[in-house]
Amino acid sequence: MALVQRIPVLSTILEVITLTTGMGFAAVARVTRDRWIACGVRDEIQFGLKPGGELKLESTICNEIRDSGKAVIIDHVQEDAEFCNHHTPRQYGFQSYISIPIFLRNGTFFGTLCAIDPKPAQLKNPRIIGMFNLFADLISFHLASLQEMEEARSILRESDMQLRNYQDEIRQYQHISNHNLQEPLRKLRLFSDILLSANARGDQGKVEASALKINEFARGFSNMIQQLTDFSSLSLRSAKTDFEITDLNMIFADIVSRLSLALKEKNATIDCGILHTITAIPGQMSRLFYHLINNAITYAKKDVAPFIKIYSHDLTQEAIDKYPFLLPAHRYCEICFIDNGIGIEAMQMEKIFDIFTHSSLKAAESGVGMGLAQCRKIVANHRGRLTVHSEPGEGATFSVILPVEP
Repeated sequence: MALVQRIPVLSTILEVITLTTGMGFAAVARVTRDRWIACGVRDEIQFGLKPGGELKLESTICNEIRDSGKAVIIDHVQEDAEFCNHHTPRQYGFQSYISIPIFLRNGTFFGTLCAIDPKPAQLKNPRIIGMFNLFADLISFHLASLQEMEEARSILRESDMQLRNYQDEIRQYQHISNHNLQEPLRKLRLFSDILLSANARGDQGKVEASALKINEFARGFSNMIQQLTDFSSLSLRSAKTDFEITDLNMIFADIVSRLSLALKEKNATIDCGILHTITAIPGQMSRLFYHLINNAITYAKKDVAPFIKIYSHDLTQEAIDKYPFLLPAHRYCEICFIDNGIGIEAMQMEKIFDIFTHSSLKAAESGVGMGLAQCRKIVANHRGRLTVHSEPGEGATFSVILPVEP
């Protein structure tokens, strides 16, 4: 209906039909196996149907046209041998009727271009039939053009989103190269010099201590490289075939089982509602749930038992329109992870999603700072959106918006 409404000449087509035929009602209808929907309407006889309005499919002649693929034209119902006793004109009270099928470019049936009137009309002539066929072809052409434009916009929107993600990753990699990776290398060089000096002096104790430090920093450096490798492996370049129907309730149950010891140790409680089943990469969804739940446990307040609330709901079209990188006319769900932890400072709100970044000293002591960075990349891989709302001391709410279908 939205596409038909966007056809620039739609109102002109319907006006020309009513003026040329003398009929009072003209419409473009979308006709499927189970629905008849008015997509565009011109009503001068108070038939009462508006765009978006529906008729019971079985009560329409269009239902038969969908199966036959042929036009139906009636000048005068009472004098028409085939339709004089038909239930449709009797139910809707018309005497003249014309309905031309609209086929899309790929040959599939879309619906009909139709007109009715309570008075008879001269419709079975080449001029009227030719005009209706021409208009049906014109509507089909515009629908194809608009669909191609929508696809082009979707591709452009997705490319723009991917470009932004790549630019952000490049920014992070540059920062890591200039800072995070330089620090362990600086310490390795420092303690190597200390070891060499101690060895020259014959200070065996200092040699052993320096060697242990070098080994420690080397392990840390190796761990950082491994974390970067894991992060890079989240790319979807070769993983599109990994998408499958994924029950997020099963993902949640598995992660709770994996984190059972940590949950028990912190006396944590999780309140989880019924979650969506979506098309996704199960392994990445597991990582997403693991990091967000583990995050809530890690950031718990001292001497306060963690409480985590998780729920999901369908995103309204109005809400979808607020996010520039979400595709319109797609079904999205929002999964919320709410905790009662220490919260996040405003200045750290965006940085927490960067690689090797910690939101607090407590977080820095508990991990390498890759969990939320992985979460954001996983959500981006699924063409979704990850945001956070928090106040220091008031906990945090992580919002994960994901398409229900690819």
